[in-house]
Amino acid sequence: MQLRQRYKTIWLSDIHLGFKDCRADYLLDFLSKTDCETLYLVGDVVDLWALKRSLYWPSSHYEVVRALFKKASSGTRVVYIPGNHDEPLRDYVGHILGPIEIKREAIHTTVSGKRLLMFHGDCLDEHIRLSKWEHLIGDAAYDLLLFLNRWANFIRRRFGRNYWSLATYIKQRIPNARQVISVFEEAAVREAGRRGLDGVICGHIHQPALRKINGLLYCNDGDWIENCTVLGESYEGDLELLQWTEHQTLLQSMTANGGPVKADVLPLRRAS
Repeated sequence: MQLRQRYKTIWLSDIHLGFKDCRADYLLDFLSKTDCETLYLVGDVVDLWALKRSLYWPSSHYEVVRALFKKASSGTRVVYIPGNHDEPLRDYVGHILGPIEIKREAIHTTVSGKRLLMFHGDCLDEHIRLSKWEHLIGDAAYDLLLFLNRWANFIRRRFGRNYWSLATYIKQRIPNARQVISVFEEAAVREAGRRGLDGVICGHIHQPALRKINGLLYCNDGDWIENCTVLGESYEGDLELLQWTEHQTLLQSMTANGGPVKADVLPLRRAS
């Protein structure tokens, strides 16, 4: 499948530079092969939580930062909306970090005139009511999933197979995890509706999606730990959700007028 290499707008989030499971190699390939007028970084670009635990900053993570600044210095408008893992940068909202704008949230107007609220998504955590023990168990389970994901893909590479997100595959089959995701998604579109907007673009939960909920557009650009996904807007106003690993896969798309959706909400496809 031939995918366009130039977009009007691109959204990236949950890169988690400084974390050992960040897939910086795939992101560098994406950044080197695509251009856009505006690039939104929707939070958790740098994982300050992970860096506090241990210093991990390989050359590929440095190269991602360098590539982002190079785009910003070469005419691409780059807007950084910090998340919870890079929360200290919220102290600089309204300022410019070199050529990069820092905002707490923003509103993007699409080619077709749709106004979409953009925030990282941790502001919706209050809607996900979990006990202290559920948080602890959830964190431990997620660490285990990433450990299994790491080794599964190590073995797949040995056999010449492409990247595949075992973590996402398992999460999609756990009812409680799916329920938490649904609560988050519905809270996100409610907030957009409350403000009189047409939809929302966010990250945070590492679950890429592009669909309508209660008549409003819900877009989650995913992450670069489990899914390696990005959201793009074409010059015609179409929205595309891509997975970018050894192969580039169009996961979901939506026309400029909001329909019809060209693909149903799909789980990330296992590489053959």
